[in-house]
Amino acid sequence: MKHFLTRCSIVIALVLTLALPVQAAQSYSPLYIAISDALMNTKQDKEAEAKQALEQFATDWAMVSSEQKEAKAKVDEILAQATEAKSKDDRLEALSALSNALRALEKLENPVDEAAQRAEFGQKMKPILADFENALASGDVQAIDEAYKDFNLKWNKSERPVREQSIAMYGQIETQMAFLRISISAEEPDIALMKTQFADLQQTIVDFVAGKETAEAVEGDYSLATLIAYIDEALDYVDNGDYKAASNKVREFITIWPRVEIEISTRNGSLYTKIESDMPIIASDLLKSSVDQGAITKKLNTFRTEIELIQGDSDYTVWDAALILLREGLEALLIILALVSFLNKSGQKKMRKWIYIGAFVGVLLSAVAAVLMSTILNSATIDTNRELMEGYVGLLAAAMMIGVGIWLHSKSSVVSWNRYISKQMGNAISSGSIFAMAAISFLSVFREGAETLVFYAGIAPKMATSQFILGIVVALIILAVLAVVLFKASGKIPIHKFFAVATWLIYILAFKIIGVSLHTLQLTNKISTTIVDGLPVVSMIGFYPTVETMIGQAILLALIGGATIIYKKKQA
Repeated sequence: MKHFLTRCSIVIALVLTLALPVQAAQSYSPLYIAISDALMNTKQDKEAEAKQALEQFATDWAMVSSEQKEAKAKVDEILAQATEAKSKDDRLEALSALSNALRALEKLENPVDEAAQRAEFGQKMKPILADFENALASGDVQAIDEAYKDFNLKWNKSERPVREQSIAMYGQIETQMAFLRISISAEEPDIALMKTQFADLQQTIVDFVAGKETAEAVEGDYSLATLIAYIDEALDYVDNGDYKAASNKVREFITIWPRVEIEISTRNGSLYTKIESDMPIIASDLLKSSVDQGAITKKLNTFRTEIELIQGDSDYTVWDAALILLREGLEALLIILALVSFLNKSGQKKMRKWIYIGAFVGVLLSAVAAVLMSTILNSATIDTNRELMEGYVGLLAAAMMIGVGIWLHSKSSVVSWNRYISKQMGNAISSGSIFAMAAISFLSVFREGAETLVFYAGIAPKMATSQFILGIVVALIILAVLAVVLFKASGKIPIHKFFAVATWLIYILAFKIIGVSLHTLQLTNKISTTIVDGLPVVSMIGFYPTVETMIGQAILLALIGGATIIYKKKQA
């Protein structure tokens, strides 16, 4: 809904933007994340997901204002090229250009003296390099290890200008540091080798400070799938006892890591840190005389699964969007049908127009609520809070779906359904009030509309706008056909059976939403991630092999089982 409904609230957002004073500089972080997602999905041949990321970029970009008109127009131009790209290569090229154009705009808005940045970086690194060099000269491996940890910590705090000015130099420094870490962790550390590796690392840093581009760029088209493939190959070598080949494969992983790391760092910061710190240790441990195969296999499998969890970050489909509106629309349609049928049988056909008026007002106010909800969500989900809101709203939607499913259980028998409608209509007719008649129709439609909004808020952020709209259109077409059939066959079709089917459909979708929402909160480190080895990621149904997501889905299954047992006892 975020993608679709934001378009409805752009005017309101613009008015608010003009009316309020500027409080802080614009943050382009969401835009870079969207570009990263588009790159990742394009590399993995995920067309729909890549388009979704571009649509997210376009939505966020529409809210950006800048006095740098020419640079902003350049971003607009390249965005159009990326959106209209016909081939994978064309889109990758356009996305790279889009990132550069956005960075150029950001630099114009916030002018930076790159030479001064490099000089400042050099001054910060000088004492750190000196400390490590002194540790190397001592020949004390423990002192070298401590010096390296200090070096790595301070590098992480100072690396930004390198990463922003030269991704090739940044990648080379990261790789050289990783290989140095492997040597330090070796069973018999080779001090001479460490000195050679450190000399290369030091020279790269000196070259960067001098403004020289001396790094050898890592060529190739790499993605999360590449990382998984390297881990799989390393695991195969470990299983076969070829530890040296496994270590070499982990080294290859480390070599291409700087080209892919942003795709993980933007989605799961703790996993990024663990991979950077642990992979060199694994490469070193594989070369020791006594290899703990079980521990290494477990760690590699854990990394593989966690990367796959990011890669398999579930997106909903056209049918998920259609199912929600279809179920909610069908419920409202059946209630209106029952009201109209009751009036026809009681000889009060003239009252039918008030039912239709009530339904129309319900639809209208649902649309207003959609715009308001879009505005609230848009203002509450800026930057890093966006995925948190998606996760929490998804869980709210799932909770409501469980409530709806249980309510449907109670109305899925002909006796309980007729009792429900007769009670509602009896109250209205006895009052003789036109307002009461319209109110029943209005409340039934508005209630379904409100539920639909919450459900869509839980799934729309994980869908391309085109898929979201298509799902709604499909549902409306089906509802239109059903409306014609039902009104013509009024009184002949057992309405309660529709509810029985809808009950199980809504439970299935709730299962998926719970899994996806908990997984989203795991990616933002709001809940823990406990991997269950040996189970696959099945994003199509929202199944992720973690204890936390499975507990959430198990609770749903328990509630379904309990509701079914209670329902059967009442029917007995």
